[in-house]
Order: sequence, then structure tokens, then C-alpha cells
Amino acid sequence: MSERPSVDLSGLVKAYDIRGIVPDQLDEGLARLFGAAFVETTGADAIVTGHDMRPSSPGLARAFAEGAAGRGADVTEIGLCSTDGLYFASGKLRRPGAMFTASHNPARYNGIKMCRAGATPVGQDTGLREIRALAERWSAGRGLPAIKRAPGSLTQRDMLGDYAAHLLGLVDISVIRPLKIVVDAGNGMGGLTTPAVFRDLPVEVVPMYFELDGTFPNHEANPLDPKNIVDLQHKVRETGADLGLAFDGDADRCFVVDERGEAVSPSAVTALIAARLLTGHPGSTIIHNLITSRAVPDVVREHGGTPVRTRVGHSFIKAEMARTGALFGGEHSAHYYFRDFWNADTGMLAALHVIAALGGQQRPLSSLVGPYKRYAASGEINSVVHDQQRTLAVVREAFAGRDEAVADELDGLTISAADWWLNLRPSNTEPLLRLNVEARDADTVARLRDEVLAIVRA
Repeated sequence: MSERPSVDLSGLVKAYDIRGIVPDQLDEGLARLFGAAFVETTGADAIVTGHDMRPSSPGLARAFAEGAAGRGADVTEIGLCSTDGLYFASGKLRRPGAMFTASHNPARYNGIKMCRAGATPVGQDTGLREIRALAERWSAGRGLPAIKRAPGSLTQRDMLGDYAAHLLGLVDISVIRPLKIVVDAGNGMGGLTTPAVFRDLPVEVVPMYFELDGTFPNHEANPLDPKNIVDLQHKVRETGADLGLAFDGDADRCFVVDERGEAVSPSAVTALIAARLLTGHPGSTIIHNLITSRAVPDVVREHGGTPVRTRVGHSFIKAEMARTGALFGGEHSAHYYFRDFWNADTGMLAALHVIAALGGQQRPLSSLVGPYKRYAASGEINSVVHDQQRTLAVVREAFAGRDEAVADELDGLTISAADWWLNLRPSNTEPLLRLNVEARDADTVARLRDEVLAIVRA
């Protein structure tokens, strides 16, 4: 009997993870093949798995575990957890790991974030391409090839308490002043991790949407979209809280709102944490991606650190963290990376640093982060562009020599002058160009934004 035609999983396997609609693109049969392919690619004898609160997550995670065990790997299933909880387990147990989540995507989606032992990411260039190729081949064939070793075991283990203890061991919050904190979990995994981490802290928590519900009945679990933090902002003002925190669906990102209910930019949070950490580790390297505010490298240098600029994306940040031995890294998207957390991103540890910084002095949060809000910014603006390279070339030519600006192509096109910069970069998955502009004043931002968009959208 001849093999069936090859299966194309390119729509499901992304640059950094696996993500698609259940069951149309991702089902338990395919998850089982991905589990087998993960073990085959990593050569692991033991792995760890976890999953979020989506209705499809337990079944997909179990199927993956069965596929992995079928290739001879012992599987530790930690069950419900945040993505940074899975990274913790991978680092603590020194095992490759797989997390079942689609982060902030709607309920019909699910996916898999994978890492090697020590939470080292698996992306297209570090194993994901091979995992996809194996899954495609096995989907088209008549089963998996035989192996010589015996099937592995499946063991359940609760690591939530260990995760909380590890984070609390990295930040001293024992001497802070009393704080009232509103936490919006968005019906995501922050509803599980926040009580475990905050339980013994000298803070009053006002919980919002802590019920684990992968249908997201209250709002999307994506705090990057301003409409999804409106409830949090209102609750902070209504209760007179000192700050608000919002986690995304898998709780690896954390957004901050000050006592006035105003959003604190992730760049300001990055600068605050960098300044705090550099106090105890002078001379250390701090990573920032190229569309974080220029305030971040400014603050890092002012505190005796060395800023290192990277491309956008967690795989690039983590690779640069490992290469440079960096202490900390931050992105505009509210991903925060810590050397003491296996270079992985954890929104909860970032939240603890903000709480410690605020509670360790008497000023309100708006005053505390004020020195880190130095520039005006456009925010990210997306435009549909099919001939991206030609458009980038036209923009580069239009700005050649302007204000003694310098252009580079580390990630898309960046043009930098003394008082402003702009970045225009292609999306990895859609025919989009993403524009970010920052300058000393809002008028300059508006002028540059409009000039670039006139070219991009012509």
C-alpha cells in the first residue's frame, strides 16, 4: 500500500510555537504525534508537560504525553499551570517541557509552547522545523517506526507551591509597606498563580475574574489591547488601590496600572526593574528589543549597566540573554526575562519586583515610574502591505540623510536620529508592516508617523 500524500502543517507550526483552531487544525491525534516527534527530536529520556484552563487543553496535553511515553520518555504531568510555571518545572527538573496554551487567543484556539531542558526555547531554528517534519511524515504514513526501548511512564506532580517559593526567594517583599493591589486574571492562569504567590505577602488583593474559564466570559485575556484593561482601571480608581496588575491568558505577561488607573508602559516597567536589579549587580548587561523606549538604554547606562539591543521575539531575547550572561531583559509586549529564572520570561516575577519597588518607599507608582517616561511614542501601527521589501526601500530612501539619521536592518528597518527613531518591520505570519515611532515630543511623533504611513499606505 502506498503512503498517503504528505500532510502540510505550515499553518499550524509557527515561528516559535504550535497554534491553531481545535479540532480543525489541532486535535488529540496530532498532539500525540507531536509528543512522539518532540522526544525523537530532543532525544529526551524524561519530559514535563503542563496546560492552561482551555476546555481542550487537558485532552491535548494527555495525548502529547502518551505520544512522548510511547517513544520511551518518562513524562511528569504538572497539570494546570501558567507558561512560566512550565518553564520553572523545566528548569528545576532539568527536563524538556511542553505547555498547552494559546495564550490570549480566543477559546477555539490552542497550541503548544516547547522548550529544552532548562527552559531553553524550541523554535524553527532550534528543533521545531524537525518536529513538524516528523509529524507530517507520520501523519501521511501508517504509523510510527518501532523503537527498541520500553515505553515511558506518566506521573502527576503538583509544582505550584515550588513555583511560588522559587519566585518569592528571588525578591524580598517582607519589609514593604501595606499595599492594596487589584489583579485582573482575565479568567486565565493568573487566577491560579496569584493566590499561591501572594498568599503570605503584606498586601490586600482585590481579585478580578479569577475563575478559570477558557471561554473568557468577561474580556479577552490580552492586556496589550487597551479595551481589555478598562475594567481593571475602573476598579483601581474605585477601590483607591495602589496599583493594578493584569495577566494574559497563560499568565506569562504582566501589565501594570498606576494608582490613577493609567497604564504604565512595559518600557517603563523594564527600566524600573533594570534600575532596581543593577543596584545589586553593577556593571551587568540588560537586554531590550529595538522597539522598547529609548528610555530603557538611557536608564541602564545611568545605573552603570550595559544595554544590549535585540530583535523582537522571545527566542532572540533568550539567545542574547544566554550569550551575554545578561541579568534581565524586557520587551514592549510585557515579556520580562530573568537570569535567575533560566533566562525565561515570567510576568509574576516582574510583578513582584514592581510591588517591592513601590512598597519599599512612600511615593505613589505614578511618581515612581515618572522618571522613566521620557519620550512620546506612537504605539504599534499595522498596515497591510504585500510588497514589503519594496516599501521598506522607499521609506529608507525618503529618510536618507534626514537629521543625520542612521539606518540599520537588525529587524526590519530602523532609522535613528538624535531626537527620534522609527522602526518598520514585517510580521512573521501576516502581510503586515508594523510601525513604531518615538521622539522627544508628540508633534514630532505625529509628523513622522504620518509621513511614513503616507508611503506605506500609498
